[in-house]
Amino acid sequence: MNEGRKEILQIIFILTGLVFLVKLFSIQVLDNKYAELADSNAILREVEYPFRGLIYDRNNKLIVYNTPEFDINVIRKDIKDFDSAKFCAVFQMSREELRKKFNEMRARKEYSPYKPTLFIDRLSNAEFARVQDHLDDFPGLYVQARTTRSYTTKALANALGYVSEISKGQLERDPSGIYKQGDYIGQSGIEAYYEEQLRGKRGVKFKLRNVKGIEKGSFKEGAYDTLSVPGKDLVSSIDIDLQQYGEFLMAGKSGSIVAIEPSSGEILTLVSGPSYDPNLLTGRNYSSNFVQISNDTLKPLFTRPLMAQYRPGSIFKIAQAMTALQEGVITPETRIRCDRSIIGCHGAHSNEDLRGAIENSCNPYFHGVLRRMLNKGVSNDPYEDTRIGLDEWNKHIRSFGFGGSLGVDLPNEKGGLIPNSAYYDRAYNNRPWKFSNIYSLAIGEGENLVVPIQMANFAAIVANRGFYYRPHLIKAIGDEGALEKYKEKQFTTIDPAYFEVAVDAMQKVVESGTGQYRAKLQDIIVCGKTGTVQNDPLPDHSVFIAFAPKDNPKIAVSVYVEDAGQGARAAASIASLIIERYLLGETKRPHIERYVLDGKFL
Repeated sequence: MNEGRKEILQIIFILTGLVFLVKLFSIQVLDNKYAELADSNAILREVEYPFRGLIYDRNNKLIVYNTPEFDINVIRKDIKDFDSAKFCAVFQMSREELRKKFNEMRARKEYSPYKPTLFIDRLSNAEFARVQDHLDDFPGLYVQARTTRSYTTKALANALGYVSEISKGQLERDPSGIYKQGDYIGQSGIEAYYEEQLRGKRGVKFKLRNVKGIEKGSFKEGAYDTLSVPGKDLVSSIDIDLQQYGEFLMAGKSGSIVAIEPSSGEILTLVSGPSYDPNLLTGRNYSSNFVQISNDTLKPLFTRPLMAQYRPGSIFKIAQAMTALQEGVITPETRIRCDRSIIGCHGAHSNEDLRGAIENSCNPYFHGVLRRMLNKGVSNDPYEDTRIGLDEWNKHIRSFGFGGSLGVDLPNEKGGLIPNSAYYDRAYNNRPWKFSNIYSLAIGEGENLVVPIQMANFAAIVANRGFYYRPHLIKAIGDEGALEKYKEKQFTTIDPAYFEVAVDAMQKVVESGTGQYRAKLQDIIVCGKTGTVQNDPLPDHSVFIAFAPKDNPKIAVSVYVEDAGQGARAAASIASLIIERYLLGETKRPHIERYVLDGKFL
């Protein structure tokens, strides 16, 4: 019995040995590429980084392109007779800096004395030109070419985003395994959202070296090389000339300008003020510049059009009107007296119909409108009536794109807040509440929160008489169009016929109402609505939404200027200048432009 087991074990050992012998014979005799590639004394593996995709504006004007930069890698074992004094002179660094570079190199996780390790990163073209003739004096140094982002304009920085080296945390969270330490990755904006399309694919080359480390050509005539694949170019929906003009108008102010083409959802401008120069976040000074920009108390990295959440103010009254019409609690002819003992108001008006109430932005009118929506008397309990009415109201308001993210093709989009009954149950700790507790919702105050891009989208909805396409910044990816979700029409819960009331009223706002002094344009019918948003204890925010022309609209705009007072001043002026520049190609009211640039709104 034992003899049989012994023979079986011997056979197993013999077979295992034969398998290893055959494999070793195959590797060492029949195909020696593995041994040769592993021999770091003879073979140098060189990564070929891909060109990142370019970014153009809607008129095919180049916005983002690539410029060369160079890393200096070191193979520690190849360093011989190193002249530190000469090295410091050539690379313009002190001995302390050189010592720090060597310590940092050894501390890298991927460090090996037999493999190339990053030593000096991101030399510009000019810096590399200065040192390249001296590189042969320092055996063990090897050049790694790559590219960095460059920009044709300082505009659009917040939307474009920036690119930097992938962090250790990002590497650990990368399930694809595509990225390696030292790779660049989009960190914000378009660069982050479209990283997969922009990044391309790395290639690799194997080069022969002699015993002195001098390159002697390709290994096996490039048989094992792989070519890098460039990223896809993007065509944005941005009109870069209009973008630059918007940033010119917003200079010295905090706020945002968002302009959308209603027929497509394409974003024409996305101005965030204050902003920063995107060229500061490229090259060797990236880290120090990033710290400086991040610590700026004005928050230039904060993308206000997508991330700032404000009360909507009086511009919200249009949404209230559409909802009330749909619910049947008013008609366009309904008149509600401007009773200022209920809630404060402004201007000289008294007993307006719906169009007049929008034109004059009558607070008591919309107080009465919301009360009718929330107190329909569907039950015998007034508290329950309010709950039912509020949730019905919430459903309609959310269909305008409020209260949740629109799905813009940028990261970090906020959704704002449109409260429902569950929200107030939590807020009042399940104690009873009713209309008198929440009536400020009627005029766009209270707990309502919206994001500037939502208000531009709302202007586009009114322009389209009840539908919208998700706002987006990229209209073409390589040879293909926008992502499919940006081609799908989104509908509100409101009958399209009711939007004609809103359009007529917004026309009156500009022609004879609160927007007449700075938003009116000659030969173009502008439809708009002013808003003055409470911001205690600081001055109110100035808000304006608009679209033009009235029929077949080409542009819808929202403008928020923080701490600038009435909506009819700063915001209405800027919005009308943007519309004028886009539709006419020039500024025909220089006095309005001077007013905006002077910034004396209060």
